[in-house]
Amino acid sequence: MKAQFWSFDVIFAMIVFGSALILLTFVWVNVSSQYDTAYSFGLQTMQAQLQSLQSRLLLQGVPANWASVVNVTNTSTWTGVSVGLGTGFGNRLSLSKISTLAAMSNYNPGAYQATKSLLGVGYDYYIAINNSNSTITMGLYPYTRNPYAIQVARQSAVLNGMPVSVQIILWTNKSFGVS
Repeated sequence: MKAQFWSFDVIFAMIVFGSALILLTFVWVNVSSQYDTAYSFGLQTMQAQLQSLQSRLLLQGVPANWASVVNVTNTSTWTGVSVGLGTGFGNRLSLSKISTLAAMSNYNPGAYQATKSLLGVGYDYYIAINNSNSTITMGLYPYTRNPYAIQVARQSAVLNGMPVSVQIILWTNKSFGVS
């Protein structure tokens, strides 16, 4: 009986099983590596866009009086505008620019998508400007929308002579991985 156990059927089955196991391991490592690379690249892109947005928000924008040029309910007036919330004096913010951007981002879903390109980001965004008395928000709040990846930046600024904290969040609920 011992000789029958090591018959050609058993040896062949072991070779097929071993080959399948080696192939599965190779595929698993390869796909895992591709996914890690794609995820890392996606996060790097998101981080670069966040840093760019963070510095851009403290600028005046183009034109410097863009808030008075834009009609919030007419997205065609938004062309040629670069959004910045600054006054041009250090890290001071303009309340009229903040109010205009908040109205633009909250006007309708199509307008929100248009503000993403005005801000120079390809991801969803959420901006909160806080002082001790109030909070002004713009964009979509990520934590109620099942985010896949989030990048956060904080900046100190001055609004109407009072210190404020500006929190900028870029987020996505789509995977960076291979599809």
